[in-house]
Parts: sequence; structure tokens; C-alpha cells
Amino acid sequence: MSLKRRTYEIVELAGPGDHVSRAFDIAILLLIALNVAAMIAETVAAIRERYGAALWALEILSVAIFTLEYLLRIWSCTIHPRYRHPLWGRLRFALTPMALIDLFAVLPFYLPFVGVDLRFFRSVRMFRVFRLAKLGRYSTALRLIRDVLTAHKEELAVSLFVMLLLLVTASCLIYYAESEAQPDAFSSIPAAMWWAAATLTTVGYGDVCPITPVGKVLGAVIAVLGVGMFALPTGILGAAFVERIGKRKAASAVCPHCGRSMDGESVA
Repeated sequence: MSLKRRTYEIVELAGPGDHVSRAFDIAILLLIALNVAAMIAETVAAIRERYGAALWALEILSVAIFTLEYLLRIWSCTIHPRYRHPLWGRLRFALTPMALIDLFAVLPFYLPFVGVDLRFFRSVRMFRVFRLAKLGRYSTALRLIRDVLTAHKEELAVSLFVMLLLLVTASCLIYYAESEAQPDAFSSIPAAMWWAAATLTTVGYGDVCPITPVGKVLGAVIAVLGVGMFALPTGILGAAFVERIGKRKAASAVCPHCGRSMDGESVA
């Protein structure tokens, strides 16, 4: 077996019986979890002052490992038939969502060394949260969420459009009902969108609320509509998850007599 192929097998998800690849996956998972914990702890001033040097050392070590992992993936991806071309195949692989997440996970560390303004660097340090997104490569649950969102993207897009339409309509109505009575709170339709969003999501912060009779009636109607509208994508996702999990269970169930899966396909 060539070195490139073995590298590809290790850095990708572990296959059955591949203990080295499994150990690599577990090590990366632990490193990601440690990085997320360190990123959270770094925001606490007392911890940052006392353990700043240790956190910085962990950052350097993590970036080195994640960078090596990324380069190994780029180098070995040509083993996959889709990325077989030595140049365009690697470029296509580098533009896949998971490869971009791997890149964004280490990019903030290198920006100052290529002449990027440090003030901009401080703003993009949030990209380190992409290390948490790297868990999607190893988590079955996150891959299930991705599959469900991909399979039902049209229905979710329609739900999002209807919710956006309702938000704009509610903002316009409440603006015309309340702008004269509360010119500061409802100074424009974009300003009214804050109230509409808080009401439609039933959060109801209470910092802005209607005081006119018409505004109160609109507020009640919009709040009721919000409950129904936000239940729509919830129902779509809930049904999709039940369907997908049912299919997985059926595919994994095997008849003890004929050796066929319960969905009718032979597994022998």
C-alpha cells in the first residue's frame, strides 16, 4: 500500500478494523473539544491573566496539528476518484465545505504573519469557532442533521420565505399603527422589525410594545401567527428526522433466517 493511500485512510473517517485511523479520529475530537474549552476560558479575565501562556502554547500546538491535518488531506485527496487530478482535483477538494472549515479553523493564526492589520485580526479571531464545526466530520449526529437539511432544503426555504414575508408585513402594519404615538420606538419600518421579530418568535423582550388599540390588536394577532409559523419548520425537521432514523434502523435490521435486511436488500 502506498504512503499516500494509507495517509488518506487515516485522515478520513475510520473504516472497520482500522485502529490507527480510529485513534487519529479520537485524538482530533479531543483536541477540538480542548480548543473550544480553551477559547471559552480565554474570555474570562482572571483565567486569561493567570494561564495566558498555557493557553497560547495550546493554541500554537493546536494550529500546528490542524495545519498538518489540512495539508495531509490536501495531499492525499487525489486517492478519491472525484479529486484524482493533481491540480484541479485538489482545488475542488479545497473548496468543499469541510475543507473550508478546516482552513478557517487555522486561518486567524496566520493572518498577522502575512501583513494583515491586527485590528482586523482581532475581529476574525471568531473564526476559531470553526474548530467546533470540524466535529461534523466525525459526528454521526451532525452528519444526520446535514443530511436532513439537505434533503428538505426546498421545504425549509419556502418556510423561511413565508416567515420573512410575515416579518415584513408585521413591521409595516405596526409602523403605521404606532409611529405617531411612539415616534422614537417606531421611527421607521426597519426599527419596527425589532418588535416584529421579538413578537413573532414569542420572545417578547418588552422593551418596545404597542400602546394604541389598533397596535395592541395587531400585536395579539401577530403573536398568534408567530406560534404557528415557527412551528412549521419544526414540524418539517421533526418528521424528517423520524423518517431518516426509521430508514437507518430498517437498513441495519437483518433477518436471522434469510440473512436479508428488513428493507428487502441482501446483506450477504
